[in-house]
This record gives sequence, structure tokens and C-alpha cells, in this order.
Amino acid sequence: MAEIRSDFEVTSWDAEVYLEPSEGETGPSMSQALVGKTFTGVMAGTSVARVLTAGAATGQGYIASERFEGTIDGRAGTLVYQHGGIMDGDDGSTFGTLIPGCGTGELEGLRGSIRFWHDDQGATVTLLLE
Repeated sequence: MAEIRSDFEVTSWDAEVYLEPSEGETGPSMSQALVGKTFTGVMAGTSVARVLTAGAATGQGYIASERFEGTIDGRAGTLVYQHGGIMDGDDGSTFGTLIPGCGTGELEGLRGSIRFWHDDQGATVTLLLE
């Protein structure tokens, strides 16, 4: 299994809230966003994602479908992956999978998992390719 790590930057975030707690309630708000990213390093290119979020005062979560176009270790093409994450206070976890059969060009046939993470050092992506 090959592990690939790269940095990325969110370049656009067009969000719309579609559910907010009623006045006086403490429930979560929910939104959807169209998100653009630029990747640098071994995974280099751009992506567009549709992201659904939910969040309250102490917890947040998201789920996304994303299409990447660029190169991975010098191989050019596109990939589609789905990923998500949960934050519970200061504790968080992320998960994601490359969608089988959705790769094109030299990325056709890639399989594996993907994880995104944001911290004080910046934003990183890790691919674990089978």
C-alpha cells in the first residue's frame, strides 16, 4: 500500500444555510457548500466538492463528494472520492474512499482511502492507495 501526502488550500467556499434552530432552540444548523481546492506536492491539481455540514456548539460534522483533476505522483487524470469528518469538542476524526471506477486517464483503476485534516500546521490530504 502506497501512502501519499500533500498540502491543499481551500480556494472558494460558497455556502448556504438550509436549516437553523428555531428561536430559543439549541439544535444544530445545517448547510451545503460548493468548495474549491488547490493541491500541491505529490498530489497536484484542483478539485470541486459539494459539502453538507451540520453543527452545534460542541460538535460538528460534514460529508462530501469531490472530483479532483491533476496529477498524483506524476500520473495525470481525474478521481472522485467521498469523505467526511466529525468533531466532538477538541477530538476529531475523518474518513474517505476513492470511488471505484471513477478514475480517468492515468488515474484509472486507483483504489484506496483518503483523509483530510486541518490543524495549526495547515491543511493536508493523505491517500492510502491499494
